[in-house]
Amino acid sequence: QVQLEESGGGLVQPGGSLRLSCAASGFAFSSYGMYWYRQAPGKERESVAHITGDGRDTSYPESVKGRFIVSRDNAQNMVYLQMNSLKPEDTAVYFCSAMLIVGSGWNRYWGQGTQVTVSS
Repeated sequence: QVQLEESGGGLVQPGGSLRLSCAASGFAFSSYGMYWYRQAPGKERESVAHITGDGRDTSYPESVKGRFIVSRDNAQNMVYLQMNSLKPEDTAVYFCSAMLIVGSGWNRYWGQGTQVTVSS
């Protein structure tokens, strides 16, 4: 049974930092890339970070590049999102996600999400 559980969200002032964590279980963690997404009220869910299974390659959209850093610990089945220089527009529910091979296709799995609020 695939499980993804995020933690670390909260309220932070503009310019502050937060570190999100995602605990993964139920699949061969190191074999898969991992994603962080976010969804703000009234907006579509958007990807904010991706990291390959071996952790060597990462990618970010322009909106967070240079401020967010994704990392992983394959020994602990954990993925992290370090968020720096936070802005009010970063306020959203943040989700950990994995796209896994299931049978002859792929399924995307989601955690329950963790709220990040950037406000003074």
